[in-house]
Amino acid sequence: MTSSTSRRRIILVRHGRVADHYQGVCYGRSDVELSDEGRRQSQALAEELAALPITHLVHSGLTRTKWLAELIAARTAIAACEAPCLVEFNFGHWELRPWQDIFAEIGEAMNDLTRSPETFRPPAGETVHEMRDRVLAWYRELPSEGVIVAVAHGGTIAALRGTLSGAPATEWPALIPSYGQWIDLEESPEITT
Repeated sequence: MTSSTSRRRIILVRHGRVADHYQGVCYGRSDVELSDEGRRQSQALAEELAALPITHLVHSGLTRTKWLAELIAARTAIAACEAPCLVEFNFGHWELRPWQDIFAEIGEAMNDLTRSPETFRPPAGETVHEMRDRVLAWYRELPSEGVIVAVAHGGTIAALRGTLSGAPATEWPALIPSYGQWIDLEESPEITT
């Protein structure tokens, strides 16, 4: 639900399911492909979202978001634009490694991603707050009117939703939508971050 003074609607869409061989793998901002199911989800989403009066259509630039955005664009004649600020969390050297191997290396320290979001970073990666800040930079530049569809990733969607609702980073994982799910962003009149 948007505020009564807003004349815009922001729809955040998580890309479809990725290829099965990436399940259990840390893929973050790596450019991984969709599964057959993910492509079917994208086709269905494109039909559903194309029925909306979209005025702006953006994606992170990674193949798994661009594919859906281009399907929507083909049905609406609204150009799909790249918004690199929406790219998924940068896990650095953890990228494309099995989560169980990462956990075996660092154990419970992995929880510091959300317990210490301002300082903990995977080797050569980014902090959760750095991800939040780039997503907020994108959000602050959005037009004040229109129907904006953003095809993005679980982490960036959760960071924006969590920040706007005032939830601490430890609660953000619960705000990650399922593959192929879209939500209307509930906007807060002020952002204190």
